[in-house]
Amino acid sequence: MNDQAVGCYRHPDRETGIRCTRCDRPICPDCMVSASVGFQCPDCASGRTDAGGAGTRRAAPARDTTPLTIAGATARTADPRLVTKVLLGLNVALWIAVMSVGDELVFDLDLFTRLGPYGVAEGEWYRLLTSTFLHQAPMHLAFNMLSLWWLGPPLEAALGRVRFLALYLLSGLGGSALTYLVTGPYEPSLGASGAIFGLLGATAVLMRRLNYDMRPVIALLVLNLIFTFTWHNIAWQAHIGGLVLGTAVAYGLVHAPREKRALVQRLTCGAALLAVVVAVVARTLQLGV
Repeated sequence: MNDQAVGCYRHPDRETGIRCTRCDRPICPDCMVSASVGFQCPDCASGRTDAGGAGTRRAAPARDTTPLTIAGATARTADPRLVTKVLLGLNVALWIAVMSVGDELVFDLDLFTRLGPYGVAEGEWYRLLTSTFLHQAPMHLAFNMLSLWWLGPPLEAALGRVRFLALYLLSGLGGSALTYLVTGPYEPSLGASGAIFGLLGATAVLMRRLNYDMRPVIALLVLNLIFTFTWHNIAWQAHIGGLVLGTAVAYGLVHAPREKRALVQRLTCGAALLAVVVAVVARTLQLGV
């Protein structure tokens, strides 16, 4: 299938990799109408005649009409927020687990100690990931989950479930790695903020790729960076690490050439993971543990 991004037939300035399953014309997200199979353009969905003026719709050429997103993933109509919901549920469930002892919500230090950021220097690297799912303050959890619910679904729909999950996890690891690299080995740092900043950077990359108005996302990014460096008790390293790695991964996902898309996307994610490993190994060797 020729899924190279072209301009929407109604909005030529908006690039898209999705085509109408009936007339095969390129359509942007604003023009996509969910159908029983894939997406249709507004004309086909409403039953109007096509641009040729004939009384019947133009027959689509004999080709694979499976709609693809701009990142090359199969466009899904069934629950496009599935991964976002699962990630949100895991964060909330772990918060309840960490805060629950008996019938009361109190801080479970034992569970936090086993999953928190401490111990990376001793080789417990899994904490780089598990700490990104832990929150202690209810407002911290609420802010991150609201951000995930706002940023996640559009990215999941555009990238596909697997690519979106890779973006989220790598962004969280990037935030943890930078925190471990530049702070004390036992500096407490936890929360999904690094992953959220990665999603924010990915949103900017995607909007730029689709030629959307960048001003809203730039304003949001600047505002969050101001909060990062002015509020107390915020691990700015996690925010910056997640933002940088998430932006880099997203760029590789949406700008990969069609002919070698899968290879470039895998290499992008692999390079991001390698950067995390190198940073952690270098810091551990520096500490002499």
